[in-house]
Amino acid sequence: MMRFLELIRNCLTEVKEIMPWDLEERLQENPDLLIVDVREPYEFDAMHIPGSINVPRGILESACEWDYEETEPELVKARDREIVVVCRSGYRSVLAANSMQVLGYKDVASLKTGLRGWNDYEQPLQDQAIKAVDVEDADEYFTARLRPEQMKPKDWVDS
Repeated sequence: MMRFLELIRNCLTEVKEIMPWDLEERLQENPDLLIVDVREPYEFDAMHIPGSINVPRGILESACEWDYEETEPELVKARDREIVVVCRSGYRSVLAANSMQVLGYKDVASLKTGLRGWNDYEQPLQDQAIKAVDVEDADEYFTARLRPEQMKPKDWVDS
């Protein structure tokens, strides 16, 4: 059985990753670059990269095609555009970039370190009201908070 991080590593044989400073440079060099944020809407509303579009990972594949309730026209038309896919930490974006490549997108990359890394690099984030998000507030938001029941039990044996 494959584990989550193994799945990510397998996708990385096909998916290009870029660092936050690379995305900053690409945005300056290519104003047509499309940033696709694959987090859930409540995450996107809390904070996102200015100018990005929200297409949650769960509906991505149908959002990439015409004639679905989830269709995102800008995304459907973007098969030849440069696209950077982002999420919180850079894992969902790898899976999403892989799916997009399978669907025929030609120039797709995943933001390594995700929005956490973008924030660490002190790049701008905004909330749903288009208000700038403070770097320290974003740090707090991106801090993982596992509940006890989400942690692996000491007696758990992987199969």
